[in-house]
Amino acid sequence: MANLEILSENRTFGGQTRFMQHRSSSTACDMTFAVYEPPQAQKQRVPILYWLSGLTCNAENFTIKAGAQRFASQHGLMLVVPDTSPRNTGIEGEDDADELGSGAGFYVNATTDKWRTHYQMYDYVTQELPDLIKAQFNVDGERESVFGHSMGGHGALVCALRNPGRYRSVSAFAPVCAPTEIGLGQQAFLAYLGEDRDAWASYDTHLLLEHATERLPILVDQGADDEFISALLPQKLAEACETYGHDLTLRMQPGYDHSYYFISTFMEEHMAYHADALTV
Repeated sequence: MANLEILSENRTFGGQTRFMQHRSSSTACDMTFAVYEPPQAQKQRVPILYWLSGLTCNAENFTIKAGAQRFASQHGLMLVVPDTSPRNTGIEGEDDADELGSGAGFYVNATTDKWRTHYQMYDYVTQELPDLIKAQFNVDGERESVFGHSMGGHGALVCALRNPGRYRSVSAFAPVCAPTEIGLGQQAFLAYLGEDRDAWASYDTHLLLEHATERLPILVDQGADDEFISALLPQKLAEACETYGHDLTLRMQPGYDHSYYFISTFMEEHMAYHADALTV
């Protein structure tokens, strides 16, 4: 695998779970990611399902905790799990707070002087990493879907809305639905994008829905007892989908929080949802 370093490799449900590293041209630094290559990839090209993780996470959280490999093996899906940001770039303050910098890339292309050299996560997850996966693995690049959690749920929805026709399906667990309306999102967007509110809007799901040219159905699971629900604003997503005629299945799950206990509980259903779209 040219230009890729395998950091670890483990047999998993007949396939391989790998943690990998490469030098990224988008972020101008080394990037790590995880892949699960299902056993079907030994004989045929398989669809790709991207997972975008949440704030403070890296590729390990989902890969170790979500239990997704079992279902990826059953359905014959390649799982691809990028990191949530560049790391060790030397940017002053990048490790000072959980909400900004390392682990908090928000899947945007930064435009401010401080961050733009490295924090090009939107290009990384929509262009560079997919190109690398298609070049190095036995995948069908015409069959792609995306899902994610929290900040990564925001990223998954934004990627799907900004790239009509690209993804077969999209879903999210407890996504940040309206980042321009909460302090966390405003802080990140101001740092990465400056004062340009149009740029902010281009990475906000509930605002992007107004001008969406594709009506790709959206599946969202939200813990009703999520401690962060006041910052996630699922009602904003529901209102925008209703206003602009977008097909949303929003399932409020009583008793569930924001954790991977919640995610792993409903992972099988999300995997089946994407498999239905990807294996047609």
